Formats: sequence, C-alpha cells, structure tokens
Amino acid sequence: MNFQNAKVPKLPGGGAASALLKVGIIGALGLYGAANSLYNVDGGHRAIVFNRIYGVKEKVYPEGTHFMIPWFERPVIYDVRARPHLVESTSGSRDLQMVKIGLRVLTRPVPNMLPTVYRTLGENYNERVLPSIIHETLKSVVAQYNASQLLTQREAVSREIRKILTERATQFNIALDDVSITMLTFGREFTQAIEAKQVAAQEAERAKFIVDKAEQDKKSAIIRAQGEAKSAQLIGQAIANNPAFITLRQIEASREIAHTLAHASNKLLLSSDDLLLNLSVMGAGATTTAATAPAATAAVAAAAKL
Repeated sequence: MNFQNAKVPKLPGGGAASALLKVGIIGALGLYGAANSLYNVDGGHRAIVFNRIYGVKEKVYPEGTHFMIPWFERPVIYDVRARPHLVESTSGSRDLQMVKIGLRVLTRPVPNMLPTVYRTLGENYNERVLPSIIHETLKSVVAQYNASQLLTQREAVSREIRKILTERATQFNIALDDVSITMLTFGREFTQAIEAKQVAAQEAERAKFIVDKAEQDKKSAIIRAQGEAKSAQLIGQAIANNPAFITLRQIEASREIAHTLAHASNKLLLSSDDLLLNLSVMGAGATTTAATAPAATAAVAAAAKL
C-alpha cells in the first residue's frame, strides 16, 4: 500500500494544546530563571563568577544578593575571614638536636586577588600551599639557632618565622594575620642534659651560699671577739681606776638574782654570800669597799621587795 499520499485527519483543538504547551514551557523556563538567577554572599565572604563563555570574571562581589545568568554563570564563594591552621614539624637545630615545633597560623585569602587564587590554586588553596611553605620555613629558621637559643630567644625565632612566612604567602596571594609557636620539644637526651645542668647550677648556688654563710660567720666571730676584747680592756681600766667597780658589778648581779627569786614560785632565804656580795671579805679589804657594803645591802633588799 502507498502511504505517501495518505492524509492524516486533524484533531480538533490541536492549536489550543500547542499554545498551552508553549505557555507551560515558557513558564517553566521563567521559574527556573527566577530561582537560579540570584545568589547570596554571606558576611565575611566574597564571590567571583565563572562564565561558560568568558571564563572567570575579574570582578569580586561583596556581601549581599547578586544577579547572574542561569546556566551560563556559576558563583564561587570564598571565606575571607582568618582561619587557624596548626602545623607540626620536626627539624634539626644548628647543634644537631632534633626539635619538634608546633606552629599556629591565621591565614585568609586577599579579597581583591580571588580570581587569580581561583585560577592558580582553586578553592582548597590552604591545603595546596600552607603545609609546604610552613615546613620549609620552619626547617630553615630552626637550623639557624642552637637548641638552647630556641628556648631563650623564642620571641626572636617567632618573628623570623613570621617574616619569612609572610613573604612566601604573599607570592600566593594569601595574607597571614598571626604566627605563634605553640609547642617546642626536644629529644630525650637533650632534655636529660638540661635537667642535669639545672641540678648542677642549683648545687653550685647552694655551695656558694654555704661559703658566703661561713664567711659571714667568720666575720661575725671576729667582730664578737674584738668586742669582747675591747670590753675586757675597758673593764680592766675601770677596775684599775676605781676598785669599787667590782662591788658595783656584784650589786648588779645580786639584783638580777633577787629579781629572779622574787618572781619564782618557791621562796628561798639566802645569805649575802650566796648573793655574790661577800660583804665580810670586802669589809676586811679596804675602807672604800666597806663603805659601799651598806649601800649594796640596801640595794639587794630593795631588789628583793620588787
């Protein structure tokens, strides 16, 4: 049979169906365009746009809502806030000591250079750049110092690391806000050597203190002996000039004894000889001494009443 000349009957209402189909397609495209033509950039973020025809645009879009052509354009959003990165590295010092150093780095991309960052490094720029430059910088800086200098000059080491890292990161359009050393540990042998050195230093300080104390005790004994010799000399001169000086000292001693006995719980009766007066001996010695004996007796009696 020949179907080439066959006529297909027209369905009633075909024009209305095609018009409705067109309206549906246009409406769907409109909804798709409305839903995909806007995008938001949150706070602390920046956006660049990739165009399927022109590639990455040079404009950097700030925070807010922006327009794009659906399907032809795609936004790439970057977080431009500083983010911390912790890196640990084991390096050798100048005196061949193994040092394990931990570094905390705050980094962020340079907002105006985001198109270049996307072209050269992509979105995960931190993982591609930071580990390599941080490890290299740590090894080069630590090798310039001895192990002891890393402890005593920690601030200077941190400044040197920050300076070199900032220069290296700038080449990749990455900004460094802060660099700080969080950990610094040495090998077991070096740690034991430091502990032994500290113990030896403490022992040396202790020995020095003992020597200084002995020297001071020696000077004190000399001064005390000189004082006693001077006192004996003065007492001898006083006795030579006035024999009654001995009687006066006996009276003072008797007064102290009487004062002690007066405040004691036990009551005792003592003769003048027991109170170091020896009045009978002094009365036989000289008239001046005998003249002072009644005064001594009176002083002892007055002291006993206190």
